[in-house]
Amino acid sequence: MPNLVHVTYQQTGKSKSTNALGMREMQEKAFEANSAQYILLKAPPASGKSRALMFIALEKLYHQGIKKVIVAVPEKSIGASFGSTELKKYGFFTDWIPNPKYNLCTPGKEKSKATAFLNFLESDERILVCTHATLRWVFKDLDVKKLDDTLVAIDEFHHVSAEGDNILGQVLKSIMANSTAHIVAMTGSYFRGDNIPVLMPEDEAKFTKVTYTYYQQLNGYEFLKSLGIGYHFYTGRYFKKHPDKEQSALAEVLDEDLKTIIHIPSVNSAESSKEKYEEVNHIIDVLGDLEYQDETTGVLHIKSHKSGRTLKVADLVNDNPTSRDKISGYLREIKSADDIDIIIALGMAKEGFDWPYCQHALTIGYRGSLTEIIQIIGRATRDSNNKTHAQFTNLIAQPDAENDEVNLSVNNMLKAITASLLMEQVLAPNFKFKLKKDDDEEEDETDDENTIKIRGFKLPTSQRAKGIIETDLNDLKAKLLQNPQMLKAMPGNIEPEVINTVLIPKIIREIYPDLSDEDVEAVRQHVVVDSVIKNSTIEEQGDKKFIRMAGSFVNIDDIHIDLIDRINPFQKAFEILSKSVTTQVLKLIDEHIQSTKIEMTEEEALLLWPKINEWVKNNKGLHPSIQAFDHKEKRMAEALVFLRELKRKKALVNG
Repeated sequence: MPNLVHVTYQQTGKSKSTNALGMREMQEKAFEANSAQYILLKAPPASGKSRALMFIALEKLYHQGIKKVIVAVPEKSIGASFGSTELKKYGFFTDWIPNPKYNLCTPGKEKSKATAFLNFLESDERILVCTHATLRWVFKDLDVKKLDDTLVAIDEFHHVSAEGDNILGQVLKSIMANSTAHIVAMTGSYFRGDNIPVLMPEDEAKFTKVTYTYYQQLNGYEFLKSLGIGYHFYTGRYFKKHPDKEQSALAEVLDEDLKTIIHIPSVNSAESSKEKYEEVNHIIDVLGDLEYQDETTGVLHIKSHKSGRTLKVADLVNDNPTSRDKISGYLREIKSADDIDIIIALGMAKEGFDWPYCQHALTIGYRGSLTEIIQIIGRATRDSNNKTHAQFTNLIAQPDAENDEVNLSVNNMLKAITASLLMEQVLAPNFKFKLKKDDDEEEDETDDENTIKIRGFKLPTSQRAKGIIETDLNDLKAKLLQNPQMLKAMPGNIEPEVINTVLIPKIIREIYPDLSDEDVEAVRQHVVVDSVIKNSTIEEQGDKKFIRMAGSFVNIDDIHIDLIDRINPFQKAFEILSKSVTTQVLKLIDEHIQSTKIEMTEEEALLLWPKINEWVKNNKGLHPSIQAFDHKEKRMAEALVFLRELKRKKALVNG
């Protein structure tokens, strides 16, 4: 199957170059916010968030009255990212040197780590690194006032949730309400996979936001030129040869010449065989024959069926502490692309795991969280001299009409496609949109090639709406794409105007109930315009620019919001999908959508009324049929029934 997303970059080297203080582009941008009490840093994997935190923390320790720094990471292996680091020789005023005694990302019981944590608060030591689990454990008995004048840094901040039973969320809320502590929250993606907000709006508003985009990061690399995101569908077991195929689905997509991380399915997913160790054995069988396992490093040496060469494979699924420590220690020390060929993982090797040589992230089974997908893709998007292209492939079980879980499979497929839609948005350059006036002749000095002026465009009035547009647009798109009503509407059975002017503002009001109607409309227009433009092609002809939207070219100077509202902003991936799966699978998807499609509203029916009249005119007086195979004709027929019923009810009331 072809890539649903393929993005190329300019290799400017900008995101890797450093300033006089030894800071890369993102770190310099983050450091500018160092005086804020609460900082929310949103930056992609491999952009250097851990070092950015060091710069900010040391500035606060030495120059802003902060006495201690506590860094909390989601798992023990990530704690190594915050070990002793030389900064002074690159231009900063001091080095980051935590006492190893207070690195609590080590084996051991949480009770003893909690004791060490409390001892740290009473000591003269200044830096502690622990896991989220330790912070949660300590919080049960901690007087939060002891965190006064302390900087609490939370890595992979999307693990926090505003939901009542999320303990990490409770910790954060209590720290903000009951202490003078400073907070630095860091994440590669701020949205979760469960529609629960990370922070409540009133708490989020207290944070100074620093956003560094995936496009800025990848465009500024030295070696990586392109990134592809694709999906491959299979029937049966992914590691078994299907009767109609020459090899298994895994063998079809696994290229042993590419440095690859394979994430096997979650044991709770439909794709899993429920025997994770056996799945690793099956993957090894697909690769070749096991020659031996190195006793010192834990590396598996496998003779390839395909090439005959020996592949070095790391098994991170085996959770035996001794085996895990051996192979994890080896992976931390690798110095060249030849040191490992393939890594097989389950929960590990997603967040904070650094293997710069990785070229291919191969994930089996649908991932429910868009954040998780971004984290997995991030394993392959490190810049390294052994690659010019990075690839993410998702192997997903194809819906089967004979299977009782067909609805679940269809849902998983649709959600996987929405993930690719979002990633296309995340990976594209950012545009600035302005209102174009009739007398708009002169160029604004702040305009650049990514500024587009649109007639009829509405600008936000409140600072809250401006902040959403400037820093939260991709997060908002993720929430829109995850919304059940949107999933049912996107494949084309609902008119684009209905999606854009009825459904999207309805969801925005649910997400941001504090916005005025004017600001809801401004945010809506930015979401729709940004999505449509990023899914379009811009071409120059002479001194004019044209944009290809919905199959036709439009002069960029003639764009009006009404034109954009007639385009489904999320249609592109479904068009690609329709060419890539069987007619039977498309029929299953269609039946599922039809059985669960959104209810008709008066707004939608009134929007469709002019189209119904046009349809009747073009079809010699015939009305659209509710039994039609065409989605749009059927929807118009449903609207006609709805409007007739509405008219009857109003007549009775007025009667």
